[in-house]
Amino acid sequence: MPRPRELKITLKPAQLILCVALGLWLGAVAIALSLWLAGRLLPEAVQPLGQVLSPAASAPAYPAAQSDEQGQMFEHYKQILRNQELQQAQEQAEGSVRNLSNPKCQFWLQQNRTAPTEKSRALVLELCN
Repeated sequence: MPRPRELKITLKPAQLILCVALGLWLGAVAIALSLWLAGRLLPEAVQPLGQVLSPAASAPAYPAAQSDEQGQMFEHYKQILRNQELQQAQEQAEGSVRNLSNPKCQFWLQQNRTAPTEKSRALVLELCN
């Protein structure tokens, strides 16, 4: 019966170091090429990333338009706050026993429910608190 062959492994540190270094280098080159190819094929996906990284380059050319838009947003915010304040005042006025016996308060509460105006809102806040 033939003898099984023995496998002799010799460790050469220089050869091992060179192979690991070559593998790391080739991996880095493969990643760089993949990113470059992705950048070429998907420019719309890479462009927003560039804008995020450099916000000065993506600033709008017309700051007045941006300011106007922010002013409109602020006015909308103030209107929402006014509406919330009025709603809270109405809830307090309707829940108050003292206001149930006040005919002026009841009248303006009803007016504000059916046809809200700045005048009715002001009178509800004035008469019902």
